[in-house]
Amino acid sequence: MEPFVHNFSAGPCILPQEVFKQASQAVLNFNNLGLSILEISHRSEDFVQVIENARALALDLLELSSEDYAVLFLQGGASMQFLMTAQNFMTKGGKAGFLETGTWAEKAIKEAKLFGEVYVLESSAKESYTYIPKSYDIPEDLDYIHYTSNNTIYGTQMNHFPGREGVLKICDMSSDIYSRTMDYSQFDLIYAGAQKNIGPAGATMVVIKKDCIGNTERQIPSMLNYALLIEKESMFNTPPVFPIYVSYLNLLWLKNNGGIKQVEKQNIEKATRLYKEIDRNPLFIGHANVEDRSFMNITFRLVDEQRIKPFDELCIANHINGVKGHRSVGGYRASLYNALKLESVDVLISTMQELEKQNNANHIS
Repeated sequence: MEPFVHNFSAGPCILPQEVFKQASQAVLNFNNLGLSILEISHRSEDFVQVIENARALALDLLELSSEDYAVLFLQGGASMQFLMTAQNFMTKGGKAGFLETGTWAEKAIKEAKLFGEVYVLESSAKESYTYIPKSYDIPEDLDYIHYTSNNTIYGTQMNHFPGREGVLKICDMSSDIYSRTMDYSQFDLIYAGAQKNIGPAGATMVVIKKDCIGNTERQIPSMLNYALLIEKESMFNTPPVFPIYVSYLNLLWLKNNGGIKQVEKQNIEKATRLYKEIDRNPLFIGHANVEDRSFMNITFRLVDEQRIKPFDELCIANHINGVKGHRSVGGYRASLYNALKLESVDVLISTMQELEKQNNANHIS
């Protein structure tokens, strides 16, 4: 029997084993049709039911109403949303505000500049994005504010999203959607690449307040037009059928296991344990400022880089996968998405303690 691998990958990420089993069965025979989910028509009754259920679950878990919000499952990843949000919400000659907290915010800013003026509310770039800026003004002439709720690369997370009346609020929640409770109705648009807490790579979920679209007076290409995509119910062209199906299974798993409130408790416990070890163990140090630490993506490094090789060897021996930090930060990154079990975190902690014991033994000898 193959050993269980503890998957801390930042994305594509871990999903529940029961979701994998259901999805694998559907690849062979979906809904007892004698056809694979990979080959059925996206306009078939069976798949239409899947995407309708997925949209309903997406809103239900966020406690949002289908009367006020629409859900899209699109292609192109969150990176496509960097430009779609600007094209659909920035008026001609308009201006958008961005809180620059990491690489993905940088990329969103770059795309928005193609459509109008960009105003950076505040940035933590000069400090290697180790914190979330707290003090900044929001001009009244903005079309929208763009936030990135969680920064996968740097391991920081927002807990407060300031707004201003008359200014739309947009949030990239790719890496912490469905992981914690909050008032999701404060946002006019939320987008998230599926490959974190929603499903596999290949689909992107967009949640849009219906009454805020269609006001830019722009000519928008059909494939990038939220209003048209809502009208066509995510089927202006062939949608990513299999990723949407797996996303539906995963959202259903979350619903059946207590929803966001329950998984938030587990996520807090996982992160608290790991941060406690990082702060206790003299061989390791965290990257992000304590008050802005993410509980989805925990970034840390070894104080002495000479210990990298022995620690990496211990991780391999203990079947720990995906903990190498992003190339722009280095060190290590443990991603604690919803499906990751507490036992995996304990294995990582034990491995860190094992390195400490080896180090102490070498000093004694």
